[in-house]
Amino acid sequence: MSTQQPGPQPGPGWLSRTGAKLTRMGELLNERRAAAEAESADGAGARGVASYGPGADGGGIDHVPAPPSYAPAVAARPEPVDAVPWGMRVAAEAGWRLLVLAGTLWVLMKVISAVQLVVLAFVAALLVTAMLQPTVARLRRVGLPRGLATAVTAILGFVIMGLVGWFVVWQVMENIDNLSERIKDGIEETKRWLLNSPFHVTEDQINDIAKNLSDAVGTNTEEITSAGLQGVTVMVEVLTGILLAMFSTLFLLYDGKRIWQWTLRLVPAQARPGVAGAGPRAWRTLTAYVRGTVIVALIDAIFIGLGIWFLDVPMAVPLAVFIFLFAFIPLVGAVMSGALAVVVALVTQGVFTALMVLAVVLAVQQIEGHVLQPFILGRAVRVHPLAVVLAVAAGGLVAGIGGAVVAVPLVAVTNTVVGYLRAYSMETALRAAPEPGPEVVPQPAAAQGETAVVQE
Repeated sequence: MSTQQPGPQPGPGWLSRTGAKLTRMGELLNERRAAAEAESADGAGARGVASYGPGADGGGIDHVPAPPSYAPAVAARPEPVDAVPWGMRVAAEAGWRLLVLAGTLWVLMKVISAVQLVVLAFVAALLVTAMLQPTVARLRRVGLPRGLATAVTAILGFVIMGLVGWFVVWQVMENIDNLSERIKDGIEETKRWLLNSPFHVTEDQINDIAKNLSDAVGTNTEEITSAGLQGVTVMVEVLTGILLAMFSTLFLLYDGKRIWQWTLRLVPAQARPGVAGAGPRAWRTLTAYVRGTVIVALIDAIFIGLGIWFLDVPMAVPLAVFIFLFAFIPLVGAVMSGALAVVVALVTQGVFTALMVLAVVLAVQQIEGHVLQPFILGRAVRVHPLAVVLAVAAGGLVAGIGGAVVAVPLVAVTNTVVGYLRAYSMETALRAAPEPGPEVVPQPAAAQGETAVVQE
């Protein structure tokens, strides 16, 4: 009987090895699943797809699937600012700043209109101070105290201006009767000249013009009466403005330096050095303008007055004073005063004398414009004639005759201040810029080696 030998029996080791392999396979599957989820999440984020985390119960949507490959590509919308053209953006930026400036100027003009009398009085005081301040400086150099020099200069200046005004009024009142008689004779002579002139004017047409003038005066009698009643108010305002100008002139002559230093404290600290440098230059420009204008106006008044006096035109001296006063309104004042002299000559002495007066006025004004103003004012006050005309027109519209008088010096001072501040800002920018270092010129390798050998 044969005996069968049993084979090797499986022990417990194979169970452990099988379990380890299964565990390893599970770990690999989990790693692959995690990698696949990470790749899906990265792709969804790159395509702008929002990803969501698992829900509270462990389920839910992990991410939003990517769109299919056949879906059309949709371009992202640009920002609204990027869609506006560059030129339109620049225009808008400049536009709202211009609107802010325009609003500021409008408010400023409203404030000036509300206190127009005070502003004009102070500006007149500045002009008078610019004319009298050199006299105060000369008296101070002689040895007079500041208060006494100011008092002497102010009293003499106010007395001279008052005498000039009184002389004009006195001459007009003295010659008003004679002037009215000459005006009547002049009107009759002008009427005869028109009837005999080549313009074919008839006497009926002249009578119709005279009737229309008389009707216009009769129709506007109430307005003329109200204007006469308002004259009292105007005189009160004028006297008030004169008193304000006198007191302001006294204080500016006596304590102008301290007033300027106090004004500088109101300026921001960063802009204070530029304003402190622009102030004296603006004052020199104003002083040069006032003194030059006074000299030119005096020369005009003397020569035109002498021409009128030689032509035997009545009220030659008052007309010369009017020419002097109107000369403070550039361009326009000369035209107005010359026209007044020509009209007086026409109605009192006839057409030939009026033409001679016109020739005298034009000759003196040509000498003034081409010789006197460039020589006397020089480069201190250099404003283009177009700017002068526009400034006088704007000043007249805003504040009447007073605005027309102060418009040109204001433009001249503004021109000086703006030019200085521009130069000052450029100089400050150059000072703040870093200084360039020594320029390093690259050298070839052979040259560098030779340099090193020489240094050794």
